[in-house]
Amino acid sequence: MAREVPPVVVLIRPQLGENIGAVARAMMNCGLERLRLVAPRDGWPNRAAWPMASGAGEILEQAEVFGSLQAAVADLRRLYATTARNRDLAKWIATPRQAAAELRAIAARGVQTGLLFGPERSGIASDDLALADVLVTVPLNPGHTSLNLAQAVLLLGYEWWQAADATAPLGLHRGNSAPASRGQLADFLDRLETALEEDGFFRTLEQKPRMLRNLKTLFVRADPSDQEIRTLHGLIAALRGRRNRPRPRAGLAAGNARDYQGCGIEAADDR
Repeated sequence: MAREVPPVVVLIRPQLGENIGAVARAMMNCGLERLRLVAPRDGWPNRAAWPMASGAGEILEQAEVFGSLQAAVADLRRLYATTARNRDLAKWIATPRQAAAELRAIAARGVQTGLLFGPERSGIASDDLALADVLVTVPLNPGHTSLNLAQAVLLLGYEWWQAADATAPLGLHRGNSAPASRGQLADFLDRLETALEEDGFFRTLEQKPRMLRNLKTLFVRADPSDQEIRTLHGLIAALRGRRNRPRPRAGLAAGNARDYQGCGIEAADDR
């Protein structure tokens, strides 16, 4: 089985060392490790890049420098270029998410690919875009589509990273508490049913099965943790204890007692 090969990040004529450092940081965030620089304006290495890399200095130390774009991409099998403007070129167009999905599929076959980014001031020239297989355009506010260099790299890198887990279900963080077992949930529902019966919640025997089924569905869908089930048991105990205490009737206004229709619970406001 082929080893997955992440895309190479290629910067054409980058201008500021600080921006190159910020690109390296964005790359490290997203698991991209190979950086190629085409004719950097201020030469390379550039001391201004390292402080902005913030822990991604290894990427800068291993960065490769080329005199031309053709040399920088000569070994790449597929090249994706970022652009914010429509060009007079017959090219495939993709969003970052679409490009990332295709990149993952290609990389899984061990094929070397590249992500191409232009100079900060002008973006990629049309002659350079001609070398790309796909143009990647970010769907942003039409009135302001400009991104700085590191933002653009981070955006595509993020989509690359996320594409590996595109089919993973949404996860629920439970802290240190495990999901409640079916037995724990059944015990709680039995106790809840008993408490509701004692309080006259079920007005008719015909309603009871449907209402219990609805309650069961609700709590199963909630997928409570074992700690949450213990809290719910404590809630029932507290409410039943309060109802079992004698309640003073003096001073109770006639309008304060009210019947909660549909619940079968007689209640009064304490003043």
